[in-house]
Amino acid sequence: MKVLILNGSPHVDGCTKVALNEVSRVLNEEGITTEIIEIGSKDIHGCIGCYSCKQTGKCVFNDLVNEVAAKFKDADGLIVGSPVYFGGASGTIRAFLDRLFYSTHFAKTMKVGAAVVSSRRAGSTTAFDEINKYFTISSMPIVASTYWNEIHGSNKEEAKKDLEGLQTMRNLGKNMAFLIKSINANKESIPEQEKGNRTNFCDGL
Repeated sequence: MKVLILNGSPHVDGCTKVALNEVSRVLNEEGITTEIIEIGSKDIHGCIGCYSCKQTGKCVFNDLVNEVAAKFKDADGLIVGSPVYFGGASGTIRAFLDRLFYSTHFAKTMKVGAAVVSSRRAGSTTAFDEINKYFTISSMPIVASTYWNEIHGSNKEEAKKDLEGLQTMRNLGKNMAFLIKSINANKESIPEQEKGNRTNFCDGL
């Protein structure tokens, strides 16, 4: 069992990483392997809606998105971490997730997802909602904790002092491990998803 962890912060050893490391440590203790991939420090192009992926099965921009897509296919869970700079998730992680989710056509049903957000003061719940939307459109159960999955601080040393935030991350890791193990124990019962119906609201058809 494996969880893929995406760090959407350009600071590879900053506040967001403090939170992600705490979740990763607990997952490892629970027997779940993890891989943290640095996204925020990379130059990621946004989706251009070219539909090339419909024919080729991969994004037209052959970069880290396609590399992560193969790992995402084999993963049991996905954690997306983002800092808050201007009241929402980072632009880089949003561009990455747009392309990752749009260009991958494998079933994501019952892969579990979790958003982890860091901020100095506010804007974290907006970023939290933005990231969770990628999971809810993909039949991916969202993992919750004992508070919103967030940590606070202007730098990593301050983030390490957010005892409630770190506690939230540990509980998130435990909950995620439990959910992944439960789903894996009942894989044969995962519901088949209906497909095919698409409604254009302009004509009701």
